[in-house]
Amino acid sequence: MSSVDRTHLYRGLPQVQRLLESDRGRALCAEFGRPAVTSALRSVMADIRNGISDGAVSSPPESHILIDKAAARLAKSRQRGLRRAINATGIVLHTNLGRAPLAAEAIAAVVEVAGGYCNLEFDLATGGRGSRTQTVEPLLTELTGAEAALAVNNGAAAILLALSALAAGAEVVVSRGELVEIGGGFRVRDIIQQGGARLVEIGATNKTRLADYSQAIGPATRVLLKVHQSNFRTVGFTSYTSVAELSGLARERGLLVVADLGSGLLQKVRSSLEPTIPEALTEGADIVTCSGDKLLGGPQAGVILGKATSVDILRKHPLLRAVRLDKMSLAALEATLMLHRDSRERIPVVRMVSQSEHLLRKRAERLRDLVADGCVERSEAFAGGGSLPEERIPSFSLSLPTPKGAEATADMLRSGCPAVICRFKDGRLLADIFAVSEEEIPDLAARLRTALV
Repeated sequence: MSSVDRTHLYRGLPQVQRLLESDRGRALCAEFGRPAVTSALRSVMADIRNGISDGAVSSPPESHILIDKAAARLAKSRQRGLRRAINATGIVLHTNLGRAPLAAEAIAAVVEVAGGYCNLEFDLATGGRGSRTQTVEPLLTELTGAEAALAVNNGAAAILLALSALAAGAEVVVSRGELVEIGGGFRVRDIIQQGGARLVEIGATNKTRLADYSQAIGPATRVLLKVHQSNFRTVGFTSYTSVAELSGLARERGLLVVADLGSGLLQKVRSSLEPTIPEALTEGADIVTCSGDKLLGGPQAGVILGKATSVDILRKHPLLRAVRLDKMSLAALEATLMLHRDSRERIPVVRMVSQSEHLLRKRAERLRDLVADGCVERSEAFAGGGSLPEERIPSFSLSLPTPKGAEATADMLRSGCPAVICRFKDGRLLADIFAVSEEEIPDLAARLRTALV
């Protein structure tokens, strides 16, 4: 394209002022404000000028097209960054998608306290100052049998608080095979060091015996740490020491046992070998920590349970204020714990992991009928989120062609509202039904039909 042609195209572009004074421009100004509309139009015009310069634009676009482009940018600027997504990956506790969805009762509890004031740190019985976790502690002790309980803002904070309060300046003994990475690049080693304790590694990656702990104990030892392998499994020639064995040794030597269970399992699910919180407490752990948004099925939280003498030390530590829960998380956690006590099947995660294959197939077939395309296939779901590692759960998926290509289809599904996250295999889209609720099926079907056109 010659410079003369480019000059002609540049001159053919309408003035921003004229676009603002058009009927459509004035309507946009009334909705978004004149400064925002002016900025959007200038941004669109800059893109067109760059296109002319690069030779990508061969004719000046009409005014209504420029205004439509500006309107689309303005609408996108109002779209919240954090928005609803349909999880069709087959991973229930998908960390990137927010882990456990809340029960209706938990959502209602959040709404009730979020819109006004509440007795967050106020004792309604006495009229004096109350404990922030006063509503959840009795429920936690009732459900687990622990002497005392505490809740903080996530699982990592729970173990950090425990080690900071119980082992700062002292030694923490832990098996080399349990020095796991908990996600985001953070490792147990980092948390121990951040808590002001000194790490003492023992055993081998695949085998750690009770004698290894016994031989590592010295004058500076304070805590024997047990970290459950909640996000991976070591199989084959392996051996690890149980909480019960560690507790016996700790009592003999005047030490404490801290057990990080991660997934927060209150009761056995399916045929899992995952240890439960009550089991760890019964085996003698002084402190047991776990996450609230995994198999517990609640909001992001760190749950701390154990013997009253140990929990009281954590309760008085200054770090507790830095990792405390807000009123909305506490409301959701309390409601979830009440459901564990009264009606567990109403908790979405609990309901999901106990779904029958018959129910899953029927839901996948309903999705296929609404999409009017694809075929229902057997698939495998996972708990995810560092829970029940390698335990494959039978599921069903709707398998669909991707005429626009897998990458383009994935982009389109992610960019819509609600966003849809699926799996892709051999160029086909797989919408796993395991973590999709019955109520989400129509929305999922509509989004899939749009992506396939």
